[in-house]
Amino acid sequence: MIEQLLAQFFEHLRYERNVSEHTLRNYASDLAQFFDAIAPIDAQTGARADIDIKDIDHITIREWLSSLHAAQKKKTSVARKLAALRTFFQFLVREGMLEMNPAKLVATPRLEKKLPNHLSVEDAIRFIETPDTESDLGKRDRAILELLYATGVRVSELTKLDLSDIDFQNKLIRVTGKRRKQRIVPFGDPALHALMQYLSVRNAFLQNAPLAERDTPALILNYQGTRITTRSVGRMVDKYITQCAGIHNISPHALRHSFATHLLDSGADLRDIQELLGHARLSTTQIYTHVSMEKLIEVYDRTHPKA
Repeated sequence: MIEQLLAQFFEHLRYERNVSEHTLRNYASDLAQFFDAIAPIDAQTGARADIDIKDIDHITIREWLSSLHAAQKKKTSVARKLAALRTFFQFLVREGMLEMNPAKLVATPRLEKKLPNHLSVEDAIRFIETPDTESDLGKRDRAILELLYATGVRVSELTKLDLSDIDFQNKLIRVTGKRRKQRIVPFGDPALHALMQYLSVRNAFLQNAPLAERDTPALILNYQGTRITTRSVGRMVDKYITQCAGIHNISPHALRHSFATHLLDSGADLRDIQELLGHARLSTTQIYTHVSMEKLIEVYDRTHPKA
């Protein structure tokens, strides 16, 4: 029964809500962990213990979450698992299988607000210029870093870009974000120049793959002639961190944070930044006002006579 309900729920997520495969894997993992705890699978028969979905109440959920706290699971992880349960039970309410959502009665753990890690303008430029553009890989890596900083796209969005998504004449890219929502983002001359340099050697990457395996539409390729992965971009960023003195704890996502923070510092409107980042809610973008406020307070403390 439980497995059947989960299968229907995942169908709903995939085809009605258009969630990404990454999100689907997270939901599957979190829900499996919950049901393994309250209705474990028998090792001999391979069948899950019989449980009526209507017997699961907020106390059951709260006790499970408490066990995660006791195991010193991060609050963000616990909050994500509760969100998965809320979404699952809300689906069952919508389908008429439950009268109420028991997970709604469980409070979300209070999370610490972490400000996004970002680079100063000087460090961002220095970091982006680290790759050796005399080599083919260096040209590609420079194009990746320039695009990440110039457009603020997520790494997952960057890896999905096709050549046809780039309007070179008007310096625009068509980005497919979360839930397959598309947006148009401009980029500047440095990113255009880096892209043109990379495109001059891109064919050499394609030639490294057998004809049947070449990913011809993909914009960014790995050395095997296929579409680059988010993990490869992460490894590439780590490599250049070791070469760039004074820069630590930077992920590819930090260039997205730097993009937003630098735009806000330069006077860009928060709603315009929201559009460029592809945030569904303005509240998600507003975290960057905290980053800029920290900078403002720092400047005040350093310069005001009575600070």
